[in-house]
Amino acid sequence: MSEDNDDDWFVEHIFSSPFFLSKPKHIAAAVSGGSDSMALLSYTLLWAESRDIQVSAVTVDHGLRDGSAAEAETVAAYCAKRGIAHKTLRWDGWDGTGNLQASARDARYALMAEFAKQTGIDTIALGHTEDDQAETFVMRLARKSGVDGLASMKGRFRKSGVDWVRPLLLRSRAKLRAHLERNNISWVDDPSNEDARFERVHARKVIAELGALNIDNGILSAVSHNMASAKDALKHYTLAEARTHAVTESGDLLLPRFEPMPHEISRQLSVNALQWIGRNPYGPRNRAIDDMDYHLSTSGAHTLAGCHITQTERHTRYTREFNAVRDLVGPTKAVWDGRWRLGGPHAPGLEIRALGEGGLAQCPDWRDTGLPRISLLASPAVWRGEALVAAPHAGLENGWVVKLWQPFVQFLLDGL
Repeated sequence: MSEDNDDDWFVEHIFSSPFFLSKPKHIAAAVSGGSDSMALLSYTLLWAESRDIQVSAVTVDHGLRDGSAAEAETVAAYCAKRGIAHKTLRWDGWDGTGNLQASARDARYALMAEFAKQTGIDTIALGHTEDDQAETFVMRLARKSGVDGLASMKGRFRKSGVDWVRPLLLRSRAKLRAHLERNNISWVDDPSNEDARFERVHARKVIAELGALNIDNGILSAVSHNMASAKDALKHYTLAEARTHAVTESGDLLLPRFEPMPHEISRQLSVNALQWIGRNPYGPRNRAIDDMDYHLSTSGAHTLAGCHITQTERHTRYTREFNAVRDLVGPTKAVWDGRWRLGGPHAPGLEIRALGEGGLAQCPDWRDTGLPRISLLASPAVWRGEALVAAPHAGLENGWVVKLWQPFVQFLLDGL
């Protein structure tokens, strides 16, 4: 197969596969100016030209190093020359604390999603490659990750109302650069790709050493895709067990103890319960789950990931931790804590806050609900200033009802 025919084959048989579920009307390629993203834009144009699909490009300038603005301008100039609509989004939200790369990644997604919704873009293509997949696999292997961590990135997912696709996951960086060279397309090398402070750079060097064992990016990426298949199977059986055994009680989740299910399925249920209640994008690591199990077996209670977990002879109860929501205030018509919708006599001056000790003291019938005190403290309540108006979970309805925004089983389905 000639190099040009290889490009055609890749576009028709591999690049297209993430789009099979639905055909986008307007797709934007996320382009930084590096070889991966420039190849992404080139392949996206090849793919879209015969399908009547509009293509744009978007660049996020994090402003974290010298030269980033110039790189964005280079992308803009290339797009202008090709007649491609392009937008540079700038982020200046770094406060010097926390994980820089994680903060930059989250900001990148948020900025692009907001831009997409404003401009009618329904799909954003990301330039993650086979090399990226292999490096991520090695990094997670070093952290003793299980199936979830070692599974490959999703080729397609939905987030913030936008479809995101990664059509280059089965393409090596070397082949992408060869494509750019054949088509006389230049790119910018990011100096951070050689910065030894970053874990990914170390992973890249480790993979180079594995070449002596005939283990390369392609093999590591293939293993990660195999792990993704195993992950899908685990999710399938986790969902089946949740439908059979998980009980939702006013937003708490009760999982039975001593049910005959594999340990990994039980762990998956615990991780998903913590994510569903704590509204965390990622589940706790295995070590944190092991610590939780130890404390539950010795004291019967533990806090983790914004949740309070208690254990009885029959059930493990997962509930929202009051300290995680004690300062969370919102309008009564909005989703509160990412979980709750309130229906009732909405009026100006009303707001949703956690019930707390002060509110619970104003609910004389709370014991009749049968809910634990710890669960009620973090439950949504309607306030007018410091005056409690309603606390449906604690037996003080006053015309108000509260419903879960996303049931647990639906949360699991959305994660498949």
